[in-house]
Amino acid sequence: MPERLTEMLMDTWTPLIILWITVLPSIFMAPMNQSQVLPSGSSTGLKSLTEEQRVLNRSKRGWVWNQMFVLEEFSGPEPILVGRLHTDLDPGSSKIKYILSGDGAGTIFVINDKTGDIHAMKRLDREEKAEYTLTAQAVDRDTNKPLEPPSEFIIKVQDINDNAPEFVDGPYHATVPEMSVVAIIKTALPNMDREAKEEYFVVIQAKDMGGHMGGLSGTTTVTITLSDVNDNPPKFAQSMYHFSVMEDVALGEPIGRVKANDLDIGENAKSSYDIIEGDGMDIFEITTDAQTQDGIIRVRKPLDFETKKSYTLKVEATNIHIDPRFISGGPFKDTATVKIVVEDADEPPVFSSPTYLLEVHENAAINSVIGQVTAHDPDVSSSPIRFSIDRHTDLERQFNINAEDGKITLATPLDRETNMWHNITIVATETRNHSQVSRVPVAIKVLDVNDNAPEFASEHEAFLCENGKPGQVIQIVSAVDKDDPKNGHYFLYSLLPEMVNNPNFTIKKNEDNTLSILAKHSGFSRQKQEVYLLPIIISDSGNPPMSSTSTLTIRVCGCSSDGIVQSCNVEAYVLPIGLSMGALIAILACIILLLVIVVLFVTLRRHKNEPLIIKDDEDVRENIIRYDDEGGGEEDTEAFDIATLQNPDGINGFLPRKDIKPDLQFMPRQGLAPVPNGVDVDEFINVRLHEADNDPTAPPYDSIQIYGYEGRGSAAGSLSSLESSASDSDQNFDYLSEWGPRFKRLGELYSVGESDKET
Repeated sequence: MPERLTEMLMDTWTPLIILWITVLPSIFMAPMNQSQVLPSGSSTGLKSLTEEQRVLNRSKRGWVWNQMFVLEEFSGPEPILVGRLHTDLDPGSSKIKYILSGDGAGTIFVINDKTGDIHAMKRLDREEKAEYTLTAQAVDRDTNKPLEPPSEFIIKVQDINDNAPEFVDGPYHATVPEMSVVAIIKTALPNMDREAKEEYFVVIQAKDMGGHMGGLSGTTTVTITLSDVNDNPPKFAQSMYHFSVMEDVALGEPIGRVKANDLDIGENAKSSYDIIEGDGMDIFEITTDAQTQDGIIRVRKPLDFETKKSYTLKVEATNIHIDPRFISGGPFKDTATVKIVVEDADEPPVFSSPTYLLEVHENAAINSVIGQVTAHDPDVSSSPIRFSIDRHTDLERQFNINAEDGKITLATPLDRETNMWHNITIVATETRNHSQVSRVPVAIKVLDVNDNAPEFASEHEAFLCENGKPGQVIQIVSAVDKDDPKNGHYFLYSLLPEMVNNPNFTIKKNEDNTLSILAKHSGFSRQKQEVYLLPIIISDSGNPPMSSTSTLTIRVCGCSSDGIVQSCNVEAYVLPIGLSMGALIAILACIILLLVIVVLFVTLRRHKNEPLIIKDDEDVRENIIRYDDEGGGEEDTEAFDIATLQNPDGINGFLPRKDIKPDLQFMPRQGLAPVPNGVDVDEFINVRLHEADNDPTAPPYDSIQIYGYEGRGSAAGSLSSLESSASDSDQNFDYLSEWGPRFKRLGELYSVGESDKET
């Protein structure tokens, strides 16, 4: 009721108030425009009032004399009269001149210098400039001398309703939570739902002058958006999901996605997924995709079709951010059932163990079984398995395996002292599908067998001082054994049976498994015996025990009084007194140098005595080449009869040196008489061979000594050109006689053959 009464009063009084505001300025402005005159001496009249008059007289509001007013936006045909300047000194004659200066003087405002009327020449806008300050003065028109001091006044621009209301920041956007209560901009409907309609557009109008006639108005648009609240639970699109997966899927691989839709947006729509029931809670897991808000189901453990073929899970989706204001609306979660079917895949063979450890003694027999591996095909249709050894892991091929049953046998002897461990890889392959292969490592440990006899740890050489005492320890020796007994090494030391009663030395076993060599007496002398050899038998504690004999060399030396070895050479006692070791070395160096000089001299002399090679162009031996390359004749064995080529003198034990020039000078050989035509080549070669063997001046590399006669009766015939005269060849060799003296003899031989052929 009060609100209604207020509205009625406003409707009644508002026109009256507007009328008062509009009309009242006109009432006051009319006389003011008519009397807007700046009278001269007005300020003086005010000053003449006494203090008593100002106290006794009632003060009333009056207009300010030095202000003028002009309406904005005036657009008449003539300049608007703003006011008039007038001085008391103006008797109405034309001797007074009015001057105007200040803001806009001469451009916006113009004064009539005779009457003092001020006119506005342009349209004024109060919003641009609300007032102008000007100065007026009256001067003598003839002399331009001021008649009174200048007076300052203000021209104010009066406002009119020429601007409509404006919304400066429009259009406006506002966000109101859905389901909100009444606000400044009130919701007309209760429980507004963003999911039904998210945005609303409202147009707001603003009017001046109280909305009455003559006022102006402006509008703006307000877009109201309903912000989201978590008032909707997640909801699965379907209650049952079906997925299938191969049994050999990799761990962590996604096998399916589920989605719980939420009508809310942003953080209010985020959900988390969990597996709350089912027979595969430990086999599968579900995670949330941050981008799509899907639930991703992954495999945590290996699947086996032969063990279990299907799984059933119950999945729950729950909102992460829950608004307590709407918790009464129900649980913000939903569930769905997921059924996963496992499909069979062709799997590789599976070994009964991930690794195998085998042991074998190093003396195991060849082809003996040292272990066995087993594998099976896990598929329903079980395939036979074949075994093999990856030879990259057994390059020396020390092991074999039975392809059918997987038994591993020994192929070569083993030696623990050479290699104690052998690591091989066994390959199992399905016979129906060779691409299905599995591998397993097999470690083979070689067990120790007592097959190595103990021996000295190093080559010992003991030194015995000539001035030593009986019972003195000459040397402490130790032994090693390549075998590795479980309880450690224990050695037994003894002398050879024939040296048990050795008059010079004895042995003593120490607690640390070493042996001490002791001297039985004193007075050893290097001149009598410089070196003693002491054979020692070393036995181990293995089963069966192994033993070996090692010999200790004991050298007698000269020592100082405190037992330090100085010299172990017997030559020091037989050398002349006063001859030092440096002198001996110098003498020895001189002897060696003399020997080297002698050897060089003899070598050079032998090089000078070597005979030069005799070059005789007429010697037929230089023109005979080897013809024993054919072979195959019936009498071919004569070609390799060394007796034919042997020097007769060598048989009797006398064989002259052919590598040096002989001391006796032989007369030059006479030239051989020409051989008659038709001579036998065999006889010719034998004659020349005999002469060469008996000629001591002939060099050892004379080519005639390497000839061998081939023999007669070869089925292939002779390839030698020397016997071409007996062949059926039709060649004519007369041109050989034209080649000069070098081929004269050869031409005679062939020409004989031709003449015989003609006869």
